[in-house]
Amino acid sequence: MPLFTRRQFAATALIAGLFAAAPAFAQDEGPSEVPMDQLMAPGPIPDHALGSEDAPVTIVEYASMSCSHCADFHNETYPKLKEQYIDTGKVRFVFREFPIDAAAFAIAMTARCAPEDRYFDIIDLFFEHQLDWIRAEDHYGAILDLAKQAGFSEESFEACLQNQELFDGLTARRDKASKEFGVHGTPTFFINGEKLVGARSFDEIKAKIEAAL
Repeated sequence: MPLFTRRQFAATALIAGLFAAAPAFAQDEGPSEVPMDQLMAPGPIPDHALGSEDAPVTIVEYASMSCSHCADFHNETYPKLKEQYIDTGKVRFVFREFPIDAAAFAIAMTARCAPEDRYFDIIDLFFEHQLDWIRAEDHYGAILDLAKQAGFSEESFEACLQNQELFDGLTARRDKASKEFGVHGTPTFFINGEKLVGARSFDEIKAKIEAAL
């Protein structure tokens, strides 16, 4: 049985729209800080990261592609973070998928099916156009159109979405984050192990980074 179909996307389009319009998740259970060796231990699927491996500060973000506050962070705050801290060797940024619906799963899978050096380009593309694909009448078609912009054919996109091993890996990552690190909503950040839940301004994140340098 296919993992994703157009019918499934149509059924979850409203759900994705509700998540996009909702406030940041406020539930904050579990530890307020996680030891770095535990947080950075190899997980069910490999991490994608930017910045020096020797950076004094590591930021781990758990995000869903259909989360509006995650899109706000990546469209507004992340460029400043990258310019001032990631590109200067002060911060290593680790992006971990925490999909909350079928669309978020599909986009995370699409990014992982692309060449390794295109991963963050695809994440950026889908966050930049989040309102377009969430509000589209044909949810599946809108995501496919963006995937084509990123170099996929319809056949390669659909083949990616039927990758059971990848789907299982993303599910296992989400479950591990929830059970071990107390991640219950998006975005959730860990700055050198300290957990920050929900939408955060650049100034808030900057203050945490500067305190850790």
